[in-house]
Amino acid sequence: MKLLFIINPGSGNHGINLREIISAHFDAKKIEIDLFELPKDCSIEKIKARIGSSKADRVVAVGGDGTLKLVAECLLHTETPIGIVPAGSANGMAKELGIPTDIELALSLLEGGRLQKIHVVKLNDEICIHLSDLGFNAYLVKKFDTLPERGMWGYAKATWHALWNHHRMDVQLKLKDETITSKAAMVAIANATMYGSGLKINPDGKLDDQLFEVILVKDYSYLEILKIWITKLPFNPKKIEVFQTAEVKISSKHHAHFQIDGEYIGRVNTVEAGILPAAITVILPGLSE
Repeated sequence: MKLLFIINPGSGNHGINLREIISAHFDAKKIEIDLFELPKDCSIEKIKARIGSSKADRVVAVGGDGTLKLVAECLLHTETPIGIVPAGSANGMAKELGIPTDIELALSLLEGGRLQKIHVVKLNDEICIHLSDLGFNAYLVKKFDTLPERGMWGYAKATWHALWNHHRMDVQLKLKDETITSKAAMVAIANATMYGSGLKINPDGKLDDQLFEVILVKDYSYLEILKIWITKLPFNPKKIEVFQTAEVKISSKHHAHFQIDGEYIGRVNTVEAGILPAAITVILPGLSE
């Protein structure tokens, strides 16, 4: 077996040498490895070219959700399995899939782990593997990226700033059978169930069905989200509504902050989203069938 590792040296885990850890782990194993460190501003075409020339049996994303998103874009609708070695700041998708955040344990999954197809969501010209949103949280992501502090302290400062400075939006959701118009603090398009912080915004989400969820947060209702996270009680529909769908068009009266998988995209006033069923194959804990 040959494994190609796509390594993002700019991911959150700066204190370790990822190349050395990977090389040492496979040193005594009968597995061929190929290591490719992403240069700055690396294009999708360059990554695809490296995947093609490597002829690896499996491709491994070493980094955070952004790195996994890049690899997934290169391997959409192929049979090549994608491994995940979490080395980012939040590693939301790895946590979602039950992949250990310990790098050695994650590396041990790559040869014999269970293969499973999961869907992704197409958003305008991008894909989302985890969670994207318009409004409050996207503004928070933008602010967090500008702060020198990282971790929970930086996140707390960014949240405080966003609560004071972000304003609700006027949005319209066009679903298959209905149109909803509302004020909103944010609108999340959820492929997964929870953010990397562990905050569960989409309790009923599944990664291997034919639907994704649109969560309409009408006010700054983090206490409402916290309530369901702790108590498992349903959302108060006056504050938060959830819609299951295979497609949606979200329009905002004014340009709104937008993020995909933890990366700030910019300000938009229209997002069109559609499901791409069984779009990628991932390597998960458990024995392969």
